[in-house]
Amino acid sequence: MRNVLPGVLFAMLWASASVATKVGVAHAHPLLLANIRFLIAGGLMLAFCYGWQRGKNAFPRGAEWRQLLLFSLLNTTIYLGAFVLALKEVSAGIGSLSTATNPLFITLLSAAWLRRPVKWGEGLGIMLGLAGVGLATYPLLENSFATTRGLLILLAGMVSVSAATVYYAQVKWQLATLVINGWQVLLGGLCLLPFTLYFTDYTHTHFDVAFWEAVFWLIVPVSIISLQLWFYLVKQDAVRASLWLFLCPIFGFGYSYTLLHEPITWHTFAGTALVIMGLYLAQRKKFKKSRIE
Repeated sequence: MRNVLPGVLFAMLWASASVATKVGVAHAHPLLLANIRFLIAGGLMLAFCYGWQRGKNAFPRGAEWRQLLLFSLLNTTIYLGAFVLALKEVSAGIGSLSTATNPLFITLLSAAWLRRPVKWGEGLGIMLGLAGVGLATYPLLENSFATTRGLLILLAGMVSVSAATVYYAQVKWQLATLVINGWQVLLGGLCLLPFTLYFTDYTHTHFDVAFWEAVFWLIVPVSIISLQLWFYLVKQDAVRASLWLFLCPIFGFGYSYTLLHEPITWHTFAGTALVIMGLYLAQRKKFKKSRIE
């Protein structure tokens, strides 16, 4: 029971990222929103690590810089860059639903990485998850709440973040978690900066109150508070922690409906149910093993 409140709070905050991003991209170019978020969030985390916790955290050395750079490219530059670009053309609810499918892509990529066959439960779970996303997305394509290009960009981002997760698990990190997170966000922002400077159209950029509210929400509740809650849940039980991802699309569609007035239909409920079923099937053995232990 002690993990219920942190778990629910994590799902609520993590799911809100899509709505905050949707608000932000309505006032500025998606890459500009992403870059401002990355540079500020990464700077704040590193200032805390090397300022407030001075002497407790080491700086990266040697091969650690290469590992951080690759991780930041996959996890921040490509994934979150693609995420904000996609949210310009895809509903916030679908953005939240795609985030929940992350374990499915991780299962598939880890099997390829380890050169092992995909088990029937994993394969069925992946197919159900993809079918669920397709079912929930179908009416949104017809009603102009999503585009094919936006969905493909979102898919590319999901593949990238899943590859980042698999890579992260393979590296024997010596750095503290907050240090890794701070550097990967900052480096990811620096790698994205040339593309932001080249593609941003500043004539349609408005640094108004709504924009900075979106930036603040993406930095503090999402990038800092929800991630710390996630690390706490993972530390308690890594397998059971992933169960809280099941709530993200539920909260995400709720936010998108109440705050952005995006439609919810029976496709939404059926598609979300398929995704949740797929997530469970793909990780069923892990859940059972966790309960036994």
